[in-house]
Amino acid sequence: MQSRSARLAGTARDPVHHPVFARYYARASVAAETRLGMAAVRGRLLTGLSGRVVEVGAGNGLNFAHYPGAVSEIVAIEPERALRALALEAALRADVPVDVAPGTAEALPVKSGAFDAAVLCLVLCSVRDVARALAEVRRVLRPGGEVRFFEHGRGGGRVMHFTQRTLDRTVWPPLAGGCHVARDAVGALREAGFVLGPYRRLMMPENGPALPQSYCVLGTAWRPAGDDPAGGG
Repeated sequence: MQSRSARLAGTARDPVHHPVFARYYARASVAAETRLGMAAVRGRLLTGLSGRVVEVGAGNGLNFAHYPGAVSEIVAIEPERALRALALEAALRADVPVDVAPGTAEALPVKSGAFDAAVLCLVLCSVRDVARALAEVRRVLRPGGEVRFFEHGRGGGRVMHFTQRTLDRTVWPPLAGGCHVARDAVGALREAGFVLGPYRRLMMPENGPALPQSYCVLGTAWRPAGDDPAGGG
């Protein structure tokens, strides 16, 4: 039976196309697994998950190797074609079933209330509409479903905040595949109606210089248990 990826690949123009940045990201992210300790972060992000999971903005699929065996299926959405091709290769090596599909965070190509958990890993920085993307995550989760998130964003003092805002208004998004460094993932999740669970702030790299993209947050949130599964909002 053809996978979702095979059925949809090439059927429409990609809504996100950053081929130069995708090549750079693919190399840099692999190096960061050991150099910056990202492999350990991915392990903490995904530990304890079970059931059906949607991963939004899967990139080159580096999370796939860290999903626990209790996960029955992963639907991994990635809009950038070059990264999606790498994610497909990673899916073949994964110990749990992974279906990689094209799509954007603002219009997830999956049914409402269909997932037990959603994973957001370094994706909210680059989506075009954070509120709409989180509304979609809320829609596709079952009531009471869990969000695991690891994001970078606003941090530091007044000077760093100014630097981050300036970068976001000027050179950073065009150079970094649409990435922004001054967004607030925790605040956005709260405004989208999620119930915030435990989260912690951390620096990446932990013992390195404080860069505009160094301020990260790792945590958990939930779709309210009483949410209307059809409405999502």
